[in-house]
Amino acid sequence: MGGMPLFSAVSPLFVGRRDHLRLLADQADRVRTGPPETLLVGGDAGVGKSRLVSEFAATRPAGTVFVGACLQLGVDGLSYAPFTAVLRQILRERGRAPFDAAAPGGVGEFARLLPELGEPASDRRENRGILFEQVLRLCEQVAGEDGVTVVLEDLHWADGATRDLLAFLARNLSRPGTQVVATYRSDDLHRAHPLRRLLPQLERLPGVRRIVLEPFTREEVGVQAAAIRGEELEHDALDTLFRRSEGVPLFVEALAAAETCPSDDDPDLPDHFRDLLLEPVRRFDETTLSVLRAAAVGAVADGIEHEVLHHAAGLPERDLEAALHALVDANVLRPGRTGYRFRHALLRDAVHDEILPGPHSRLHLRFAQLIDAYPDAVPEDRRAAEQAHHYHAAQDLPRAMEAAWRAAVQASRTLAFDERLGMLDRVLALWDRVPDPSDRVEGNSWAEVVSRAAGAAISANRNRRALELVDEALATLDEDADDDGTLTARAVLLRQRGQARSSHACTGGVEDLVRALELHPPHMPGYSQLLALLARESAMLREDRNPTPEGRVLQELNDTGRGFGTLAELAIDAADTGSVSDRCAAADARITLGGVRMRDGDVEHGRPLVERGMAEAIELREPYMEARGAGNLAHFLRELGHHEEGLRVLEESLARHEAWGWAPYHRSFHHQNRAEILFETGDLRQSREVHRRHLARRHGDDKHQHYVQAVEARAAAAMGDAVAARAEAGPSGDRSMLDAHRMDVVQLRTTGLLDAALAEGDLAEALSLSRDVLEQAALERSPGYTWPLLERMAEAARLGAERAREEAGFGETARLVVGLVGTVAGRLPRNGLVRPAHAATVRAQISEVEGAAPPSLATSWATAAAAWESTPLRLHLARARLREAEARVAAGERERAVELTRLVFATADACGASPLARAAEDLARRLGAGLSGGSVPPPAPAGLTPRETEVLRLLATGATNAAIAEALFISPKTASVHVSHILGKLGVPNRATAGARARELGLAQAVPNLLIQRS
Repeated sequence: MGGMPLFSAVSPLFVGRRDHLRLLADQADRVRTGPPETLLVGGDAGVGKSRLVSEFAATRPAGTVFVGACLQLGVDGLSYAPFTAVLRQILRERGRAPFDAAAPGGVGEFARLLPELGEPASDRRENRGILFEQVLRLCEQVAGEDGVTVVLEDLHWADGATRDLLAFLARNLSRPGTQVVATYRSDDLHRAHPLRRLLPQLERLPGVRRIVLEPFTREEVGVQAAAIRGEELEHDALDTLFRRSEGVPLFVEALAAAETCPSDDDPDLPDHFRDLLLEPVRRFDETTLSVLRAAAVGAVADGIEHEVLHHAAGLPERDLEAALHALVDANVLRPGRTGYRFRHALLRDAVHDEILPGPHSRLHLRFAQLIDAYPDAVPEDRRAAEQAHHYHAAQDLPRAMEAAWRAAVQASRTLAFDERLGMLDRVLALWDRVPDPSDRVEGNSWAEVVSRAAGAAISANRNRRALELVDEALATLDEDADDDGTLTARAVLLRQRGQARSSHACTGGVEDLVRALELHPPHMPGYSQLLALLARESAMLREDRNPTPEGRVLQELNDTGRGFGTLAELAIDAADTGSVSDRCAAADARITLGGVRMRDGDVEHGRPLVERGMAEAIELREPYMEARGAGNLAHFLRELGHHEEGLRVLEESLARHEAWGWAPYHRSFHHQNRAEILFETGDLRQSREVHRRHLARRHGDDKHQHYVQAVEARAAAAMGDAVAARAEAGPSGDRSMLDAHRMDVVQLRTTGLLDAALAEGDLAEALSLSRDVLEQAALERSPGYTWPLLERMAEAARLGAERAREEAGFGETARLVVGLVGTVAGRLPRNGLVRPAHAATVRAQISEVEGAAPPSLATSWATAAAAWESTPLRLHLARARLREAEARVAAGERERAVELTRLVFATADACGASPLARAAEDLARRLGAGLSGGSVPPPAPAGLTPRETEVLRLLATGATNAAIAEALFISPKTASVHVSHILGKLGVPNRATAGARARELGLAQAVPNLLIQRS
């Protein structure tokens, strides 16, 4: 293999992959008019992923493909690298206009990634959602009629922020025009690789597909080799080439380009692909090799600038140019506009790994120093991360620590929380290995750096890591120290531990927050935020009949006059500096305090507080806080029966978020509240459509998913979709909600599970669940969601009492549940419009379980129905009317029963509440009445009368004459006469044969427990 060192030119012929190329093109054509799609392209290194994407890009209209690559440095703190490259290409080709259109509130978020756009906005956690939303809008802006393709290469090197943004786009892109193509090395995905966890999550999303490129077949290898060599290989040579290259196109090119294509007898053939890649390199002269090694060290990003390489190589310009010509001619480096890239990342890795330790350290140190000497040669957003990488590789630990700190600050500016945490972890790892560590991190102490790292971990939803950091720092602080600095440091750490614990639905952090409050000096920064946070968290904390540790802490707060209302007032008083943090704390506390007062029925004083908090949040551009205020206001308006007004509050807030480009994550809270209001007002189809369009895609917040799924489960159950109800509510027998520290999670999940069980007819589970929750959770302490929950529990008890007449084992549990329901109901407030109606319904249900006489029951249910008439809750009214109709029939008031039944059917049919409509139909049949004033019952088969048809239905279930009489409100003797007539008309000898004949006539569908269907 003599002659000049040569890496083969890329095969002039694009071999194979035609199906994949067509798939990409078809997808690009579809998204022009249809929903966005994402294609994940995997494959081993060198298999041709980039070539496939390049061939595809060449077929698209000019200016429609934007490409960015992840960098190997990504694991060391450089965030959003491929997206930054895409944004910079858009800015270069399209100008600033699409950025302004995508960011109606200003391009400050884009400036985090593109400093040339101006100063970034303030560094608040929720701004990350705004940045993501603006990137999404930008994609939609640039799509135009031809569509847009965003290519993200080398996803296996992606940093956490890049992965998060990709997942966000895959979940939330909705308008036509955008295609996302992402490539990754499948052989790099070790078991703990974060992309390995992300890929299955992405694949489950609509519009996301994954393909894996396989190595070439023997025939494809032959075609590629012939295209490179200009002639076909002989049979044996092709066999050897295929076996040695394993069909990997990159290695086929390297082997096939040799002057003599190797055979099995070739003693010079390398045994390993790394050696194969390096074989031509080793024949360069020493000057050229030195330039190549410098490029391998410096090309930690997507390439290396000529100016930087010139200074790093330390060669005269003429010698450098000669070396570069040799490297470019040999196809080792590829020139760009202002620098060079390696032909393939594998080649760069192979060259870098061959450098001896001494030269390796010196080169890395040289590049770190060059960034200071020539800062314009490296983009501003990459300088700190690249210096941290080089100094660390050079083992210059003091300067590596300083650069890591600067990289952490830069990651904070870009809201790249994982990368910030990684850099701060590196600072902490170096703390004991360098002199004067505090001086190298702007005077921060070790505990303060740990606190910042814990904050980054919380923002990155890595709460376990946050807890580890906080516990480690607390163990080092002197518990007896009483100076302001130490007390504040301990309080902040405890606050962070409380936040980390409370971020999960099944843990709580109030104990830590209370301890933090006891330590935090009131005059030190952060005190008002701590008060506001504690007020908010304690207001949502559940209370149990047997107090938990957190419950006892909460009780101690109340006993010392520091209930959550008082804490909110104290937070407002403490926020007196006019700083942004104090203003945020005051707004937060006002929303909490106003909500508490509205919950207790004091709308006059509560609502203005919430509205003022919202106004302050809008002024501060705090989307999360504004969303919380609007959501709380709508929630309490709904609880008080002002559903239409609550819906208007949500829609106005949604319009603000849309106009200002705020994150859709916050908007999802509003859509959940909209779905809940629509469900309660009987707009079941609309409620489920809101869920389908805005909420069905999971956003990763456990607590929020509980709210979303509970509403969808209830709407599905009301429409008779028991399968969907169970899927959303969770598995039967689940009691995990009893581990939740928030009362609303307990209430909502229990209500959803109850509705699913009742829809399935599983009374045993419904009663067992009701008993377990009533015996453990002090539901009376949080009335909002407790009233509807009690109604469902009382309904389960009522159905259980009825079932007990036929089956043993239900009566005792039903009586126990209804007794507990009555006790809790007696302790709840009944203000507003809705709560009195719930109370009247629960009273009527309890009366049924206790065996009240039909006239008394009819009066109780009429009272409940009258209460519901004052509310917009149509289905609640219809259910109460159906129960009243049953009671009226039993009391001998048939005409009133028929009138009520028709009203029930009309409402249920309009709402799409199939089980309720069927129950009304069934009662009408049993009454021998039509479902409208002028209608008559449908004609019966075989000459049977309508009444005989209903008797035959019951015969098919094996009902006795007594059971038939009770179901149809007739005497047993009359039932016997009907049975005799049926046998004669059908010409059958006995009841069993009549039942078989009923099945043939389609009359033998299971006659469900009518009371279940009426629920």
